Amino acid sequence: MAKALLVSPSYFIFFIFLIFFSTTIPVFGEEYSYVQSVNPKKMKMLREKVSHFKLYWHDLVSGSNATSITVIKAVNNTTPYFGMVNIIDNPLTVGPNLSSKTVGKAQGLYASTGQEDIEISMVMNFAFTDGKYNGSTFIVLGRNNVPAKVREMPIVGGSGLFRFARGYVLATTYELSNNGNANIEYNAYVIHY
Repeated sequence: MAKALLVSPSYFIFFIFLIFFSTTIPVFGEEYSYVQSVNPKKMKMLREKVSHFKLYWHDLVSGSNATSITVIKAVNNTTPYFGMVNIIDNPLTVGPNLSSKTVGKAQGLYASTGQEDIEISMVMNFAFTDGKYNGSTFIVLGRNNVPAKVREMPIVGGSGLFRFARGYVLATTYELSNNGNANIEYNAYVIHY
């Protein structure tokens, strides 16, 4: 006569889970085999710091050396220029004069997105071409409410010495000329390694 092997319910449930997980682990392992942990020290990510940059952004829309070109005109000549898109390659200088030392360029675009006020969406790289930060960039992406005295936009990333950058910029109009050229003071507060 055969004897029945009696197993407690808790052992039985454990056995079922063991069978289930042993058959699914290789599937999950293969699916995520392209991801691995990285030691931050090997990436030279030793200590976070905060840097403050005071720069002047020169948006030159007129003249022979224009650095901001309208690629899509405003819809039906609307008052706040709704729908207008400009591509920029604007100089970044250390002083308010265009003749001051150039330390980089703001490259990207801005689009007029406000139907009632002058509000623009900014997408630009602050690309440095001088000194320690030469070749490094940080990215400004956000809403610019132009009539406001001070506008805040986030810093959402970067490259070079600004890898994993985050922070914000404060933009203040320094000068706006009759021909449409603008000189904007940017105070950037960048958290980076």
